[in-house]
Amino acid sequence: REEGEVSRSALQSGPPPHVGGYGEQWTETLYSNRLYSPATGRTFDPLTPKHFSFKSPLGACPVCHGLGQKMVFDEGLIVPDPEKSLEQGAILPWRRGGKRMVVYYKSTLRAIAQHYGQSLEAPYRSLPDHFKRVLLRGSGPEPIEFHFWRAGKMSSVTRPFEGVVPNLERLYQESESEFTKSRLKAFLSPWPCDACDGRRLKPEILAVTLGDETLAAKFRTPSSRPEKRKPIPGLSIMDICALSIEEADEFFAKLKLTDFQQKIAAEIIKEVRSRLIFLGNVGLGYLTLDRESGTLSGGEAQRIRLATQIGAGLVGVLYILDEPSIGLHQRDNGKLLETLEGLRDLGNSVLVVEHDEETIRRADYIIDLGPGAGVHGGEVVAAGTLSEVLQHPRSLTARYLRGELSIPLPKKRIKPSRDSGWLEILGARENNLQNIDARIPLGSLTCVTGVSGSGKSTLVDDILRRALVRKLYGSKERPGAHREINGFEHLDKVIVIDQTPIGRTPRSNPATYTGMFNAIRDLFAKLPAAKIRGYDAGRFSFNVKGGRCEKCQGDGLIKIEMHFLPALYVSCEACNGKRYNRETLEITYKGMNIADVLAMTVDEAMNFFRAVPQLNEACRMLAEVGLGYIRLGQQATTLSGGEAQRIKLAAELSRKATGHTLYILDEPTTGLHFHDVAKLLEVLFKLRASGNTLIVIEHNLDVIKTSDWIVDLGPEGGGGGGRIVAEGPPEEVARCDASYTGRFLRRILFPSAAS
Repeated sequence: REEGEVSRSALQSGPPPHVGGYGEQWTETLYSNRLYSPATGRTFDPLTPKHFSFKSPLGACPVCHGLGQKMVFDEGLIVPDPEKSLEQGAILPWRRGGKRMVVYYKSTLRAIAQHYGQSLEAPYRSLPDHFKRVLLRGSGPEPIEFHFWRAGKMSSVTRPFEGVVPNLERLYQESESEFTKSRLKAFLSPWPCDACDGRRLKPEILAVTLGDETLAAKFRTPSSRPEKRKPIPGLSIMDICALSIEEADEFFAKLKLTDFQQKIAAEIIKEVRSRLIFLGNVGLGYLTLDRESGTLSGGEAQRIRLATQIGAGLVGVLYILDEPSIGLHQRDNGKLLETLEGLRDLGNSVLVVEHDEETIRRADYIIDLGPGAGVHGGEVVAAGTLSEVLQHPRSLTARYLRGELSIPLPKKRIKPSRDSGWLEILGARENNLQNIDARIPLGSLTCVTGVSGSGKSTLVDDILRRALVRKLYGSKERPGAHREINGFEHLDKVIVIDQTPIGRTPRSNPATYTGMFNAIRDLFAKLPAAKIRGYDAGRFSFNVKGGRCEKCQGDGLIKIEMHFLPALYVSCEACNGKRYNRETLEITYKGMNIADVLAMTVDEAMNFFRAVPQLNEACRMLAEVGLGYIRLGQQATTLSGGEAQRIKLAAELSRKATGHTLYILDEPTTGLHFHDVAKLLEVLFKLRASGNTLIVIEHNLDVIKTSDWIVDLGPEGGGGGGRIVAEGPPEEVARCDASYTGRFLRRILFPSAAS
């Protein structure tokens, strides 16, 4: 009984040992009611689902708190220009600060260079790697003699050098000055957490694995860092999340379990695999399970939601999808359409807003709106089956489907030349890229193509854009892994033209974005009636007090809170939605006040301001990109993505061309009708005509066939991609049997051969 009490006491107290004796032989045995490791002496809590979530403190890495990254001093930001020497200020943070500090840093660098026999005048790039390591990370235990001026005389001290990075880290942690901390933040950038290697969870959670080493070896991603200890057999939850949807499904299909494990996990694995299969069926097999939602395209996000609905198996539901084919290659479009038809066959109604030709042709019923856009549209032009819509004479969509209208092939393509040069991305190996060398001819329109997940955005956005923006503007964004980029010296600007809104608030509009509104306000301020009253240009702004209606503060609308319902917006009673007060609206130009001008369409304004070259030219640019129907004062939040993109293009056309600008466009045809794509291409050709370079990530064959050069990645998505399958003019890529893009392009460029 006494021995039982001792045992009970030992179990309650945990790890401390219970010593038991039998006769003259004594043995020491450890008892614990917890998960206890005799080797390390550590105890662990019983595992629950929360332990496997990086959002829970139970499982999150204690260093990065589950973010997987932390802010560290970036060597690329510390030495932004390796062509500079140490004397010229290659180490940027040591060039800023008080005069005495800069002198101190210069003396330090002089002493280090003298100790290692290096020149302060040599470019940083040419310095030996060992010396660079000493500069940035310190000399370790090796002492260096430093000479400083103190109290008017030269003094010397011998000590190890701590290094630039440790110096900045210490200064950042110890300084109480907000100004100093703010200055040092400019040299910080996110980096994978050292403690969890960017995997977000505690080491003991990552030690829980599935599968044996033979199976895991087929799927484990090689780490860029050396293993601190021998890897545990199997894959952890974060290793599985790093797999693509196709790879994860294959892993669970090959996972071998014992009979006991089968009883526990069979149903769970069945559910997991069914969801993975649904995601694969809608063309998302290339996505990794840990992909951040903010990096998904609109079409990808929609298809993920669609996959969840397929799994629900509901009947009698109306599904509404807006451009689900965004980001989808023609090869995978059939899978998506089969999924939608499957939902229909279950007894649901599927309503799709789409411009894709294959989707339109496979629809049971088509509603075509138009005939134009904006104020020129809003009517049902045609409705019925495909054959009925094709017979309609007024339908612009039908004319393209019948082949009466089409986007023609260019009469002449711009060929790469030695004079124009090349932009080269060498050794690209970020994400799934297989250490490829990509070449893009300068002064031309290049399309980067390939199936979804083949590495297009990684190559163009993660590597090229980030590297160029860092070189040209000192950006903090870290470029993806690559060896080097050549040819960037021929560029002076990098501009990304996407479909994000031109403004986040209703106060933004096409007139303010293009700069036209400033000229309009200046025009009204110069009118005799305005001068008599002492009105300046600020009087005609709806953003500041003076000329605006103060009841709605220049919004034209009044927000009414509905408590448990969404807020309601009603037109302001004081100004009737015109945004300005009565006195301001009394100033007129050609019988029109400032509110009337903002209510004009671009086409009306172009004619109205024909005597004002600056305004007429700005309106003409908007009209040329097919936006003659939008109003000058139309709220930015009401513009579609395609309209916002074309406003940005019009603003670029109106600027003085340098001929050395790189424009990057990621799927610019998203949300565009066949007719709008034709207008977009006209704008791109104008930008190219000035000598600029355009790189377009695109699936649309009408854009691809009109390009000068194609870089086709693949052949598959995810791990099966990341290689250059074909590159060259469209005709050359179309002859490549290994290229999926080439096969579809062949039907357009060589229709007789394809048939």
